[in-house]
Amino acid sequence: MNNRKAFPRSPCALANSLDLVGDRWSLLVVRDLLQGKHTYGELADSREGIPTNILADRLKRLEAAGILIKAPYQERPVRYSYTLTQKGKDLGNVLLAFVRWGTQHIPGTVAMTAGQATSKASAPAKTATAQPRAGLRARK
Repeated sequence: MNNRKAFPRSPCALANSLDLVGDRWSLLVVRDLLQGKHTYGELADSREGIPTNILADRLKRLEAAGILIKAPYQERPVRYSYTLTQKGKDLGNVLLAFVRWGTQHIPGTVAMTAGQATSKASAPAKTATAQPRAGLRARK
């Protein structure tokens, strides 16, 4: 019996990873979950201003891909809390690589802390010494 999965484009790991999280918003949702956000409202409040219909779609896609799980925390109306699976947490190193690349090659960018990622009104400090918080710390 053949247990190989039919891949949409090719068996390339990069192509298949991009199929799961390579859109404009998915990794930002993962970033926010790594930084301690858990509810739809908290995720919708991110500085980047993800449209709510897209946020709902990305949460469904990330859940279907096994990157996050949702659990109800309120019954009426039903509201969910979102938590990364180990598969989702493992994307922390990917995000850290993007942060390192961005701060090195895109002048004026910084590693956003959880507070900066939420506060739409205030601009992030323009320092290259800002460090990622929560799940985005470098592993040794």
